[in-house]
Amino acid sequence: MNRKITIETTDLSIGYPLKRGKNKLIHAGLNLSLYAGEVTCLLGLNGAGKSTLLRTLGGFQPALKGTIYLQGKSFDGYSRSELALTIGVVLTEKTNAGGITVYELVSLGRHPYTGFFGQLKKRDREIIESSMEGVGISHKAGQFVAELSDGERQKAMIAKTLAQECPVILLDEPTAFLDVTSRIETMALLRRLAREEQKSILLSTHDMDAAIQMGDRLWLLEKNRKLAVGTPEDLIMDGCFGSFFNKEGIVFDSSTGRLSAVAPARPVGIEGDFQTAYWVGNAMLKNGYLPSPVNASYLNISCVSPKKIILQPVGGLELTVCSVAELIEKVQQIQSGK
Repeated sequence: MNRKITIETTDLSIGYPLKRGKNKLIHAGLNLSLYAGEVTCLLGLNGAGKSTLLRTLGGFQPALKGTIYLQGKSFDGYSRSELALTIGVVLTEKTNAGGITVYELVSLGRHPYTGFFGQLKKRDREIIESSMEGVGISHKAGQFVAELSDGERQKAMIAKTLAQECPVILLDEPTAFLDVTSRIETMALLRRLAREEQKSILLSTHDMDAAIQMGDRLWLLEKNRKLAVGTPEDLIMDGCFGSFFNKEGIVFDSSTGRLSAVAPARPVGIEGDFQTAYWVGNAMLKNGYLPSPVNASYLNISCVSPKKIILQPVGGLELTVCSVAELIEKVQQIQSGK
């Protein structure tokens, strides 16, 4: 099945203007595609150019070079009002709209259709109500935005964008101010909206775990390096994550998809119950061991259940422990030769 491309770039260069007619080039030669029905996550360290790329794709600043195609037509062929009907944007700043209700905030999404002083018609009100319902914020319609939690406020902003009926939604760090539960809820919401409404959703984020778990496609952006594009799984297995995020004292573990401050020094064989083995591996990684397949020359761990973990030292006696805490204690004793 052919996937529909909503945004495509050819030899795109991004940056910003300096004094005396000069430009600051941040990235060049970007050939990107954004697809309907997918969530694409833009990852990169601070200063990598994530916001500049989003602003350029959203039409807020011009490209230094190259072409951006929106639904098959060059950006040059769109007026500002046409762009507002095609691309919705949610910025990272906290919403400063405390004096209006959620309904009034979401209704601003109809502005491209009605004008600032336009009258909301029956169709507009139906779309506003449908947008609030779609993000689960309908029960807060009459509340002031200032009374909402950060997570609820972000939902209201997403509902406002949905009310624009745009096929493309760009979000700049939408989970930046949210707690853990709200971050997961927001990412799950965006994924559902992309699937059900066939929208192209591009978001920048520092939340690598959420991007790996929820993103259909990742764009890895770093200064002075070619942008890497692919599914999270392909980028991890190809070693791209390691090359992008490994720094002195920080290691990306491709087996868990996480960054670690401890460089694993020794392999440890782990087998058994999947869930138990995963969390035992997580604990061993923090203690300087690299989880690996069982090998006669390794310290091996057999995970029967969370309450039965069997430790087999090289040339030593088999030990059974009933928790990860006890396992780590025994491993540390073996390390020290006790």
